Amino acid sequence: MRSKRLILFAAALLSSVAVFARGFGDSPSVSWKVTSEQVSGQTYKLTFSGKIEEGKHIYGIHPGIGNPVEVEYGSEAVTAGPLKEEIEPVAYKEDLVFFKKAVFSQEVTVPAGASQVDGTIIWQACTEDMCGFPEDYAFSVSVAPAEDAAHQTAIGDPEKGACGSNKGLWALIIEAILWGFAMLLTPCVFPMIPMTVSFFLKGSDNVHEGRFKAFMYGLFIVLLYTVPIVVIIGLTRLLGGETVTADIFNWLATHWLPNIIFFLVFMVFAASFFGAFEIVLPSSWQNKSDAASGKKGLAGIFFMALTLVLVSFSCTGPIVGSVLIKSTQGEFWTPMVTMLAFSVAFALPFTIFALFPQLLKKMKSGSWLNSVKVVMGFVEVAFGFKFLSVADQTYHWGLLDREVYLAIWIVVFTLLGFYLLGKIRFTHDEPVEKIGVTRLSLAIAVFSFVVYMIPGMFGAPLKALSGYLPPIETQDFVIANYAEGQMAGTTAAPAESNRYGLKIAHNLPGYFTLDEGLAAAKVSRKPVFVDVTGHGCTNCREMEARVWSDPEVLSRLRDNFEIVALYTDDKQKVPESEWFTTPAGKTLKTLGSINSYIARTRFEVNAQPNYLILSPDGEILAGPRGYNLSIPGFIDFLDSWQR
Repeated sequence: MRSKRLILFAAALLSSVAVFARGFGDSPSVSWKVTSEQVSGQTYKLTFSGKIEEGKHIYGIHPGIGNPVEVEYGSEAVTAGPLKEEIEPVAYKEDLVFFKKAVFSQEVTVPAGASQVDGTIIWQACTEDMCGFPEDYAFSVSVAPAEDAAHQTAIGDPEKGACGSNKGLWALIIEAILWGFAMLLTPCVFPMIPMTVSFFLKGSDNVHEGRFKAFMYGLFIVLLYTVPIVVIIGLTRLLGGETVTADIFNWLATHWLPNIIFFLVFMVFAASFFGAFEIVLPSSWQNKSDAASGKKGLAGIFFMALTLVLVSFSCTGPIVGSVLIKSTQGEFWTPMVTMLAFSVAFALPFTIFALFPQLLKKMKSGSWLNSVKVVMGFVEVAFGFKFLSVADQTYHWGLLDREVYLAIWIVVFTLLGFYLLGKIRFTHDEPVEKIGVTRLSLAIAVFSFVVYMIPGMFGAPLKALSGYLPPIETQDFVIANYAEGQMAGTTAAPAESNRYGLKIAHNLPGYFTLDEGLAAAKVSRKPVFVDVTGHGCTNCREMEARVWSDPEVLSRLRDNFEIVALYTDDKQKVPESEWFTTPAGKTLKTLGSINSYIARTRFEVNAQPNYLILSPDGEILAGPRGYNLSIPGFIDFLDSWQR
């Protein structure tokens, strides 16, 4: 009988040991999520986010009554820094512990070519009365190669990104490539095709030499477009660092002067394309470069490429300017990459013409080229107003509210449709006696686009154009706001936060300085949703129209957060008491410059849009997250701070 009792006691003891070893139950006391982010080269920051079981707590990295959290790595990773606590622990029984959630980080250096890091997290969980045995969790996390890491600042991964984002950069690259190919059909570029064919026919007997010259011809075209922008950006970075470069980009993208200049340039070129006058560079420039192109060797090929670039300037100038302006949202590499994409696409057809001049010897231009010219004129009028709109929003002139902007576009594209049908003729146009399939198809597309825009005059969101239109908050009449029972998304911002006359998308309540938002959060005990945005940010408007408008996203933003919209390009001066002096001695006086400085230095983001979630004390709980149209992903981001 006594031996039986001993056996039962031993079994109970072993059973209790097993329970403790499993964190007092059948499942681990902490659920871990491990992510990686490239810091530089082969160094990565690993983040360990743990969701702690209700009623339990764990210790941090400092020794206490319980065992501190530790991370052990496999042979493929070398610890490069100490384990850090990403959120503050709380005081509990004279110790610092974590309840509900714990987040740690550590930098590791991995060998070249490594694709993942393996390791084990070790911790000890306790209740109010007792502690369990140490537990462990084996993890394996992917480490992105260098080119993928660039996604987080230049392209944008699903969780971080920028206005130069996955869509931002790749859309700009694709757009630049399409414009590069489209330039071939413009009247100032197309005539260069016979000149190219004629030039390379002279040396077409030697196949190898002809191929080499054709390749160099294309390379020179690319360099003539790309090198100047690289030099400009490189000099600003070298002389003033990233801040100066970002300030120049911000100035170029949002200041009234360059935007008005580009608006006027587009209008002047549009008038030229309509036949009002011809725009040409000084003949002496073209004559000198054309004469030099007759020389032998690479010098002749270079000057042939220079002639092409100069002669085609009147058509490519506005497009190049548009590509550059759209890519100047604070990124260092984006303008260079987009210009490279444009120049490669532009140079490729001419390189092919140079390789196979005999095939194109009989190629001739026709009257259809003037139609291409006029169509481009209409397009330039429409897109030229985008620059005026940016200046208008940034400086709050009130000239181009959304309905005014839409009215201009509706009229412009309606006239374009009538032109395609032959109902409107310009100076150099020939009578259109019959409508071909191409013209008819284009006319149908244009008029369909006009019909799509008309409901926007009454407040329809027009999500496909959200990146180009002024915010819907600038529209005077939105029919949905007058519909009976329409209450969602119409809450006005608090009066004290609206001293700048700004609004947040969907009329969400919020603030426009970080200090105001944090002060409100300390009262409400809600986290702070930070929106790094700008008046001239097309991706910001698209996110607001396509993602924020989702009912689940909108309800979370309205109910769960204090919202802070940091407009980084707003030109309003703040009161002198709020001026900020940087460590370099520069005094920031405008709302946009101060917000831009905060975004770069505090949140380490230099692009729009970017989203972060902060605690009332200003600690980063989630983000930054950049441009990404995934609604489930954005909802997960909004909920991630609670895990």
